[in-house]
Amino acid sequence: MDLVAQMQKTGGKILAGTDSPAPYVFPGASLHDELQLLVQAGLTPLEALQSATKDPAEFLHIEKDSGTIEKGKYADLVLLDANPLENIRNTRKIRAVILHGKLLDRAALGRLA
Repeated sequence: MDLVAQMQKTGGKILAGTDSPAPYVFPGASLHDELQLLVQAGLTPLEALQSATKDPAEFLHIEKDSGTIEKGKYADLVLLDANPLENIRNTRKIRAVILHGKLLDRAALGRLA
């Protein structure tokens, strides 16, 4: 927590990254946990969200196609029932997912489990 806070204060870029194949890391759920921890460490909810979206796209030099919601970019995003800028835990309140331009509503997501 202290290291993340120090990096943030000095302008270091923080990229969310626990949502990867590693022992005891569960894809999807672990990213929500990490976003919460980043906020606890001192990032704003917006900065935490950017650490998993805009900032990695910039780091990987793919911001032309992804990282933000804009016309002409890949249509991969999560639609939420509550504002994560008000409370980062709201990232868990998933209404639907748009993946490769296809809408997966709550019922469709439930069938994937």
